[in-house]
Amino acid sequence: MSQNDADIFVAGTGPAGLIAALMLARSGHHVILAGPPPTAKDRRTVALMRPSLDYLAPLGLLDALKAEIAPLRSMRLIDATGRLIRSPTVTFHAGEIGEDYFGLNIPNARLTEVLAQAIRDEPAIAWHESMVEGWECRPDAVIATLADGTRIEAKLAVAADGRKSPARDAAGISAKVRMLPQSALVLNFAHTRDHGFASTEFHAESGPCVQVPLPGMRSSLVWVLQPEDADMLVQFNDAALSAKVEERLDSMLGHVTVERGRQVYPLSTLMPSRFGLNRVALIGEAAHVFPPISAQGLNLGIRDVEDLVAVADAHRDDPGSASALSAYDRKRRPDIIARSGSVNLLNASLLSGFLPAQLARSAGLGVIGGFAPLRAFFMREGMRPGSGFSALFNVRGKGRAAESRG
Repeated sequence: MSQNDADIFVAGTGPAGLIAALMLARSGHHVILAGPPPTAKDRRTVALMRPSLDYLAPLGLLDALKAEIAPLRSMRLIDATGRLIRSPTVTFHAGEIGEDYFGLNIPNARLTEVLAQAIRDEPAIAWHESMVEGWECRPDAVIATLADGTRIEAKLAVAADGRKSPARDAAGISAKVRMLPQSALVLNFAHTRDHGFASTEFHAESGPCVQVPLPGMRSSLVWVLQPEDADMLVQFNDAALSAKVEERLDSMLGHVTVERGRQVYPLSTLMPSRFGLNRVALIGEAAHVFPPISAQGLNLGIRDVEDLVAVADAHRDDPGSASALSAYDRKRRPDIIARSGSVNLLNASLLSGFLPAQLARSAGLGVIGGFAPLRAFFMREGMRPGSGFSALFNVRGKGRAAESRG
């Protein structure tokens, strides 16, 4: 194997690509990574749930991030649509399911910076800080040509190259893409009332407005709006935008002061026909794109990595074989379709003025909010698929055991 050959080639240096390279290397695979170093321009934050944090724990990332992360101890959903049929407010507390917190809110730029340093410290990863310009998918290998002229040959290519993934196209994997009539305004802000490590998601006619705690008297915000409204607000001066944010949050955090670095992102959905084909496996936004609701994006991407590593370990002789990629596709399909479908359905219910849709959303949230076992089920399922059912079976099993002892 030459220095430009690898078991696995990872294209893309966003969080999903960096995590994939690290976890594959830690599992004993020879990995080549391609992509430019992450920049500090991304003002977004990511809420990593407990299962994601547990999976990443062996990397030891959190020690370098302690001063910049905040726990999510409770999550609240508020219907702010102003429509005839409104849903009741629902609050989820991590303590109800025996957890100190659901997850940690982490600045994207700092997370990728720490991941990049871990890549540089990992001897099993060769990092080419160059973009892929060309792909060739052969029966026995995949070949990537980088912008600097380097040719990489590998048994498996991991497409972590975003929603417009050239690797996905080269593998012949089609994808359904739909642009949404929404954009996300992203910013951080200071406030005069303590957030109590609670995240609040206001559901409005244009989409959700999500406040997530940061350390101290600060929070991050993802405000989904009609594109023209987002483009208008991002041009406001700091004082005017601060007043708008405070109004949107019903002054629940007191006086708001918006920080520098606001950004706007157009929203869309994406679902590929397959998640692996022709020696290319899709992860992250190459595999799924949906609106920023319920902190699912990168957590779903980390589950992509977890399943990919398991499949690659089970097919060490040829992790890019047709049987390996079929196994990966089977593993990922139920989770991705379920998560994407639920988020897209909730988003559609916010945009719809259709009365039955409003009734269904209101009734559903009302039942969840008023019935503790069901609320606990959804909290567990929100963190990891299947964990809600496991908890139910454990409770039933304990109950039967107690009855037999009696």
